[in-house]
Amino acid sequence: MNLFHLLDQAATRFPDHGAVYLGADRVATYAELRLRSLRLAAGLQRDCAPGARIAVFSENCPQYVELMFGIWAGSMVFAPINAKLHPKEAVQILEDSGAEIAFVSAKLARGLAPELPGSGAAACRLVVVGSPDHEAILAPEPLVHVASDPEALAWLFFTSGTTGRSKGAMLSHRNMMAMTVAHLADMDSADETNSLLHAAPMSHGSGLYMPAYVARGARQVVPVSGGFDPEEFMDLCGIHPGVAVFFAPTMVQRLRVHAETTGRRPQNLQTVIYGGGPMYLEEIRKSLKIFGNVFVQIFGQGEAPMTITGLRRRDYEGADDALLGSVGYPRSGVQVAVVDPDGTPLPPGEVGEVICRGDVVMGGYWNNPKATAEALRGGWLYTGDMGSMDERGCLTLRDRSKDVIISGGTNIYPREVEEALLKHPGVAEVCIVGQKHAEWGEIVVAVVVPEPGAAVEPADLDAHCNAHIARFKRPKKYIFAESLPKSNYGKVLKRELREQLPPIEA
Repeated sequence: MNLFHLLDQAATRFPDHGAVYLGADRVATYAELRLRSLRLAAGLQRDCAPGARIAVFSENCPQYVELMFGIWAGSMVFAPINAKLHPKEAVQILEDSGAEIAFVSAKLARGLAPELPGSGAAACRLVVVGSPDHEAILAPEPLVHVASDPEALAWLFFTSGTTGRSKGAMLSHRNMMAMTVAHLADMDSADETNSLLHAAPMSHGSGLYMPAYVARGARQVVPVSGGFDPEEFMDLCGIHPGVAVFFAPTMVQRLRVHAETTGRRPQNLQTVIYGGGPMYLEEIRKSLKIFGNVFVQIFGQGEAPMTITGLRRRDYEGADDALLGSVGYPRSGVQVAVVDPDGTPLPPGEVGEVICRGDVVMGGYWNNPKATAEALRGGWLYTGDMGSMDERGCLTLRDRSKDVIISGGTNIYPREVEEALLKHPGVAEVCIVGQKHAEWGEIVVAVVVPEPGAAVEPADLDAHCNAHIARFKRPKKYIFAESLPKSNYGKVLKRELREQLPPIEA
C-alpha cells in the first residue's frame, strides 16, 4: 500500500474537514489537500521517473504536508533534510541521495545556492517552497492512478554516522505503515476531532507521525513561527481540538517552566509524545503534576522510526521509578532483545546491546552495503544502544555504544565535530564528549590540545565551527589540555575524560 492512500481515504470520508492549518487559519480541506498532492504528483512525473529522490530542505510550513503526500503519490522518494544543518551538510545529503529536485525555503535557499556549483549536487534543481516555480510544477490535471507497491522506497532518512558521513536509512511504504499502525495501536487513538501540532521539526519525529493523524482525518497544525514557542503553543492549544504533539524532552521542560511561571495551562492538550533523549525522573514527575496524564514515551531510531519500545499513557498511573526511568515495553509488531557481543540473548538485568526486528525496520542504508551489513544481522537491527530488560519485559537504556550525544533531542556525533575542529590550524588534537545538562539533556564539550605555541580562543573555535557545521553541533564548552588520556593502543579514553570534566556552573 502506498502511504498516499491514507490521505485518499481520509479525503473521501472527510472532504470538507480542515486538513492543514497555519496557526489559527485553515489552509486546506482534505479534498483540497488531496487535489494539490495529486497535481504535484502529476507535475513531478513530467520530469522525474518513479523512484526519483525529491528532497525537502525547509523549516516547518503548511506546504510540507502536500509535498510529502504528493511525492509519494508520484511514486517517488521523500528525502527530508534537517533545516538546522549547515549548507555544506545539506549539499552532502543532496549528493548522497542523488536528489533531482530540492524544495527549499527562501531563507535556506540563499545559503544553499552558493554551495552547489562544483559539487556533485549541482544538477539538483532548487525550487523555493511557495514560489511561482513551485506552483508551476503542479499539473493542471491531477494524477489519476497511484501505484501501490509496499516495498517501494518511501522515506530516505539521513542521519549522521559515527564516521562523520551521513547515512540514509531506507524506509519503505511497508516500514512506514508498520510505524503508523503501531502508533495508533499503542500510543494515541486519534480521530477526526484531533489535531497534530507541529512544534518539532517535520523533517524528523513530528513529520513521521503525520501519516497516522492524516489516516484518521485529524488536523495538521503548523505554528506561524515554524517552531516551538511556549506562549504560541499555549495559544494554539486553546484554538485547536484534541491536540497531540511530539516533543523532545527539553521542549517538555521549557513548556513546564513556562506554565509554572505564567500560571497558564494548555487547553485541549491530549497527548504529548516524547523521545529523542533522556527524560530525567524529576522532570517527568514535575511535568505529570503540571499537565496531568497526557504523556507517552517512545524509543526508536531512524532505522526503526519511532517504534522500538514505549510507555503508554496508562503505564504512568502509579508507575515506580524504575518504570518511569525506562523506555518501556516492546511495541506492537516489534520483537526486542538484549544480547552479548556474540548475539546471545541475555537474562533480565544484564546489560548488552539492544536489537530489534519487525516490519518497521529499514531495508538498509542507501548505497552503503558495509554499514548495512554491520547494522542488519540475521534479520535483526543492531541499534548500538546498550540496555537491560527487567522481569516485566521493560527496557532501560544504560549507555550508548555509539558515541552519539543527544542535546535538546537532536543527535550530534562527536566525529563530525572533531573533524571540523581539526581543520583549524591551531588545533593539534581534540576529543568531543557529552556532559549531562539539566536543560539540554547533554551538551557538547570539546577537550582541545592546541598546537605548540598556538594561541587558541573559544570564540575563534566557535567561528571556525560555524563555517563548517551546523550551529547546534558547536561545542558549548571548550577545555584546553596538554594531552588526551589514551589506552595502550592509542585510543582516547572518553570515559576517563568525562569523569574529569569540571562541573557545569550554575
